[in-house]
Amino acid sequence: MMRLNLSGAARQAGRVGGYLGQTLRLMVGVPDYETYCEHMRLNHPDQEPLTYDAFFRNRQDARYGGKGRIGCC
Repeated sequence: MMRLNLSGAARQAGRVGGYLGQTLRLMVGVPDYETYCEHMRLNHPDQEPLTYDAFFRNRQDARYGGKGRIGCC
């Protein structure tokens, strides 16, 4: 008799949904703060990560040119 592992399937579906959400956020330019925090924890444990607001501003400035820039071009 074949048994279904629904908890495993639910876990897999949640993981796929997480990847999909992350991909969609990156496509529209919303940075992924959780990934940044994980990176900082693993690679720079001696440094304090930015707050979410500071991180968001930093990513927006990096993408759109920062302070003093008017327009998109």
